[in-house]
Amino acid sequence: MNEHNQRHALLRRTRRALGLVSSIVLPATLALAAIPLEAGARNIQTGQASWYGPGFHGKKTASGERFNQHALTAAHRSLPLGTRARVTNLRNGKAILVKINDRGPYHGGRVIDLSRAAARHLAMGGIGRVRIEAMP
Repeated sequence: MNEHNQRHALLRRTRRALGLVSSIVLPATLALAAIPLEAGARNIQTGQASWYGPGFHGKKTASGERFNQHALTAAHRSLPLGTRARVTNLRNGKAILVKINDRGPYHGGRVIDLSRAAARHLAMGGIGRVRIEAMP
């Protein structure tokens, strides 16, 4: 085999090896990046929640579905879209199961934006302190 063919064979083997490595490393990296909550081991996070409604009703969410302020949904920065999460109002103990279908909130130090219906169920006025638990 001449030097040119040897180089091409080496290049093909290198590309195959890189493809194999990336097929293992990339999914693992994405899985780690999608670890639901910053709080760690038990998938529980606490922080300030707010709600959004009329101004966004009918607009597309990050998941591609239309936002429905009357549905039990929420926006979270890092939970995977489609995740079910139990949100508990720490002031009164009321809890609700929501589906994460949007991204945010991005300002004000809040950890979750609830739909109007979810906030009403929790008896939450504007902003409230909540515990978020990602469900398996």
